[in-house]
Amino acid sequence: MEYHYPKFTPEMKKTHTILIPNMAVTQFRLMEYALRCEGYKCELLGNCGSAVAQLGLKYVHNDTCYPALLVIGQFLDALNSGKYDLEHTALLITQTGGGCRASNYIHLLRKALVKAGYPQIPVASLNFSGLEKDSGFQMTLPLARKCIACIFYGDMLCALRNQVAPYENEKGAADRMVDRWIARLGRALLAGKGFTSREMKHTFPLIAKEFATIPVTRVPKVKVGVVGEIYVKYSPLGNNDLQKFLESQDCEVNFPGLMGFVQYCAFNMGEDHVLYGGKLAVKVGTDQFLNWLDSVERVMLKAETDAGFYAPGPFKELVEKPKGVISLGAKMGEGWLLTAEMIELVQGGYGNIVCAQPFGCLPNHIVGKGMVNKIRALYPSANITPIDYDPSATRVNQENRIKLMLAVAKERLNAPVEAQPLTAEQLAGGAPQVGATV
Repeated sequence: MEYHYPKFTPEMKKTHTILIPNMAVTQFRLMEYALRCEGYKCELLGNCGSAVAQLGLKYVHNDTCYPALLVIGQFLDALNSGKYDLEHTALLITQTGGGCRASNYIHLLRKALVKAGYPQIPVASLNFSGLEKDSGFQMTLPLARKCIACIFYGDMLCALRNQVAPYENEKGAADRMVDRWIARLGRALLAGKGFTSREMKHTFPLIAKEFATIPVTRVPKVKVGVVGEIYVKYSPLGNNDLQKFLESQDCEVNFPGLMGFVQYCAFNMGEDHVLYGGKLAVKVGTDQFLNWLDSVERVMLKAETDAGFYAPGPFKELVEKPKGVISLGAKMGEGWLLTAEMIELVQGGYGNIVCAQPFGCLPNHIVGKGMVNKIRALYPSANITPIDYDPSATRVNQENRIKLMLAVAKERLNAPVEAQPLTAEQLAGGAPQVGATV
């Protein structure tokens, strides 16, 4: 017998509180305001810890992707807490719509809710690909524009905070600046302002200049980049608070922005036309969308560099980086983007890289772990360690593997190797590979 799961209806917008799983913390804090501006009542979940994973394991098969365990465990843990009116609570989950198993989380979540005794809780889908067509939660153009602005602002706040916090004279100054800007931008969004390209381009330099006023003492530190499967890369729950751990080891951390993934998803829709044919209108539409994002992104990156901070190249330059290393047709999961981000980080001085993936995430084992030797061959300075995250993987083991990578990084801190690709002659001559830690 087919079970009819409750749907999120338009009427629930006024009556229900929507719970949102935490992934990219700063970006999602801003998106909460975007949803409120559109009339939704919502709350970003912050419950973490091993109990969440264990609860997920109770209701989801352990062969399922690790992020699914955590997201579902986080939802169930929140519902079990007694904090919410269960008759007026809904859950929101993202769906990418690609070949990744993440698109099926919503079905796993609905089944888990029934098993856990919450069959009345509706689940809404946040997606840009037209999934869950009969849902009362719709990605409208105004909401999409606000979400895009939140991702741009969140990426910028994270990038600047991560370049200031390790060097700040007064502990916590960068985090307080992030909180102030989130509150300021949140008020603007609630007033229906701050999300147009003109307003974003006006605001970016203001943010960068304020971060530049924080007193710092610049001393040499190990610079670490983090790439990987999108949930495990950003979520403190998914990566066992990786950023906090790296900063406790006296590192400066660089997480490539979430907007890169948004642009990657849009680019792939157009790339399908190049590779397989299909509707030219899709290619033209995605190109126009990417051009618009590019115009905003370049202003954001220029604001960062003008204020004295490091900024990566724009997405249109990032697309060129994996050529000769991996095909742009490799687009399951994070696909070629993950490889491109590693190359970008090495070239930008963040050659010590943690490649975080859920154990058994096949795309990431190919485009992440599978590309490490190729990148090391091209860039002898690359010091990359792949780390698997799974319910059975211990935090101590993960952190010990990262410490081995950091030990190599600290040795090199006073004798840096420039991140230049080897010439064809050097490659043919079997140039030694440096930093081949596994």
